[in-house]
Amino acid sequence: MATASVAFKSREDHRKQIELEEARKAGLAPAEVDEDGKEINPHIPQYMSSAPWYLNAERPSLKHQRKWKSDPNYTKSWYDRGAKTFQAEKYRKGACENCGAMTHTTKTCMERPRKIGAKWTNKHIAPDEKIETFELDYDGKRDRWNGYDASTYARVIERYEARDEARKKYLKEQQLKKLEKSNENGEDAVSDEDEEEDDLRVDEAKVDESKQMDFAKVEKRVRTTGGGSTGTVRNLRIREDTAKYLLNLDVNSAHYDPKTRSMREDPLPDADPNEKFYEGDNQYRNSGQALEFKELNIHAWEAFDKGQDVHMQAAPSQAELLYKNFKIMKEKLKSQTKDTILEKYGNASAEDELPRELLLGQSERQVEYDRAGRIIKGQEAALPKSKYEEDIYINNHTTVWGSWWKDHQWGYKCCKQTIRNSYCTGAAGIEAAEASSDLMKANIARKEAAEEDHKPVEEKNLATWGTDVPDDLVLDEKMLAEALKKEDQRKREEKDERKRKYNVRWNDEVTAEDMEAYRMKKIHHDDPMKSFMH
Repeated sequence: MATASVAFKSREDHRKQIELEEARKAGLAPAEVDEDGKEINPHIPQYMSSAPWYLNAERPSLKHQRKWKSDPNYTKSWYDRGAKTFQAEKYRKGACENCGAMTHTTKTCMERPRKIGAKWTNKHIAPDEKIETFELDYDGKRDRWNGYDASTYARVIERYEARDEARKKYLKEQQLKKLEKSNENGEDAVSDEDEEEDDLRVDEAKVDESKQMDFAKVEKRVRTTGGGSTGTVRNLRIREDTAKYLLNLDVNSAHYDPKTRSMREDPLPDADPNEKFYEGDNQYRNSGQALEFKELNIHAWEAFDKGQDVHMQAAPSQAELLYKNFKIMKEKLKSQTKDTILEKYGNASAEDELPRELLLGQSERQVEYDRAGRIIKGQEAALPKSKYEEDIYINNHTTVWGSWWKDHQWGYKCCKQTIRNSYCTGAAGIEAAEASSDLMKANIARKEAAEEDHKPVEEKNLATWGTDVPDDLVLDEKMLAEALKKEDQRKREEKDERKRKYNVRWNDEVTAEDMEAYRMKKIHHDDPMKSFMH
């Protein structure tokens, strides 16, 4: 707070001063005014607002924070454009050879190059330009509008006003022409003229659009105290609308965030949807262009994860173009798959037209019910049970296929047959089937009884080499003795590998005596006398 002096203050005065400063900061008390009549911002710290003691400030001021020592050499003026100083009649030595002016050389001349310069023709000598040299101050160097002539903008306004006047004049001429044509043609073309007049009214509305845009103009301060200015701010919210946090005053209703001014859930979920104008912020997030933008972002993320160089923030146009191409390719693939399926299996929906009741799902039929659900008046529409044909009997059957089930087989209930394309035999067929089944059971029981009373089979003697021993088998004693000797020799060769010859000849012809000798010489591991055999 800017104070005039640092005089001693009592405790009560100091308390009042603090309360006044707090009231000024809260906007309850008017802001303090400096020497020039400007308001001082109460939020400025004291070390900035209090003036040094050597300045002897009598009233609160912020002059000590401004540049109060100005340099007289600096200026904010600008060049005088197009000003001329002297018009010569003859060419002067050292002047421009092209135009004859003394203020520039031939190289820096801005006039169109003449075929013969003023130096040689001595005619049409250009006047000398006004040359100004001055030093700009800090603000003058950085002022982008320094030297701008505000009167030049009047030409822009005049051009736009002339265009609007010409538009209004053209519209009036068109209306007069339409009226003349209507008087000539009579009442036959009234409807066409009404449409054209509506178009003209729309054009007139466009002309007066600037006047109609100030429907909700509100005058309010744009900046804070001390250096602020008033301006026109357009209020986009209609004041008759109820704020979203006042729709439902229940504490347990939808949460309202005052910082972001958002209420995601529906404040009135049980109200009639036709009467609600606000259903929560999530409704706008999950519908319209917000949903399309969300899908575009998700597609960009997935494409980036799969290796595509796509970034929604860096190149939004590229991401949107890729998403459009993706949707086109997806639709093409879907239609191609659909065409292949229709080509393979056909399109049953396109062959026969469905009835009107199935297409629309409604009719003019009126049906009244009581509390128990019984029909009082009218007839209830019969709902289709299935898309397949029902209650169609073939081959003289009185029931459909699948009406009978036995032993894991479907059949017809009328004749109890399990063959799909069989002809119905009725009750006689059922009796014949039962008789045949009884006969089959009796035959099976008779066969089982015969198997139980069968004669014992004589056991066949097995030969030593595992085949049936023929009844007329006779062994030769001499050949059996030779076979025993050969078997002993073979066993000795197996025990001593040194007695085995290099060229061994094998005889694949095995006789009954050889097999008998092998059996007799074979060692049985279960025989308790095997250790005494050799």
